[in-house]
Amino acid sequence: MSGTTPTFPAGPQQELVEALQELHRAAGLLSFRKVSTQIRKRDDRLSEASHESVRSALKGIRMPRWETVHDIVVVLAGLCSPPRDEESETARFLPLWRATREGESGALKSFQELLNGGWGGEDGKWTPELVMGTMLNPFSAIQIHPSLAAPHEPLISEDDWVRAVQMQIEEQGAEHVLRLLLHMLKGDYVGAEEGAPYGYRDADREAMEAYEAFRYGCAEILRRLRAEPNLLAESIRAMRADETMDRDDRAEMLENESDLSLMREVMIVTPDTWDDVSEEAHHMIFGYLIKQISPVGRIGLPDAERFRITWRIPEPPAA
Repeated sequence: MSGTTPTFPAGPQQELVEALQELHRAAGLLSFRKVSTQIRKRDDRLSEASHESVRSALKGIRMPRWETVHDIVVVLAGLCSPPRDEESETARFLPLWRATREGESGALKSFQELLNGGWGGEDGKWTPELVMGTMLNPFSAIQIHPSLAAPHEPLISEDDWVRAVQMQIEEQGAEHVLRLLLHMLKGDYVGAEEGAPYGYRDADREAMEAYEAFRYGCAEILRRLRAEPNLLAESIRAMRADETMDRDDRAEMLENESDLSLMREVMIVTPDTWDDVSEEAHHMIFGYLIKQISPVGRIGLPDAERFRITWRIPEPPAA
């Protein structure tokens, strides 16, 4: 039998053989017979690998079965100095072996393997899974609409979603479904006009929207106060004269006005002193100047398009 080691063109078979030979060297280049003996001593072995089977695998003479590769790797990993983790090494070799049978697709981890072992790359090197994950992630291709990050109750399970997409791909074709998915992720989805997926709302989102409306309203108040020094006094008079004002809102206004220290803060407010007064004063001024502020556009639009302000004193037309 010839002792010549065959040479392979670059590809999966060469990568597997080189990885096995590296592991063999790290374990001290034990004889093929000793490796075979160590395999036969293990109760968890998958094969009855003879010394000739070990030699053929390590020399790359013929492609071994996975059971043989598994047992060689497990034995050699434990004989390295320091010992290598058997599970990690077998997990590393399985894609290499699969690639010799299935090509590039065989080298990629299955979905369950990704769940169990992650994407890899902890050593700073790009794995095939990292490349695949980057390419498949829509974030890499488009600006995903911010409203799609809103918390919401799923309408269907993940498994049902996968089955539904598979069925659409079978009926409509992969390109149609993928382009439609990207289109929806950019913001044109069912329920988009309500500002959240399928119009779903929750308390956290509503509280955030109220805060964003208040912040925008305050910015607009400051803009008008800079241009209209008498706006606050005129708005107070308009609010007190408003016969359509809700009874509870009027009662709250009168209660606030009975707090003399709060009223002093309100009456001295200018754009320059805005940050020096309390949040209670900001809310009171907001109520004096703004009769209503309503969301009219979806999340992600500029504030001026997203909210509509009804002023107690209409804004004068631009010159």
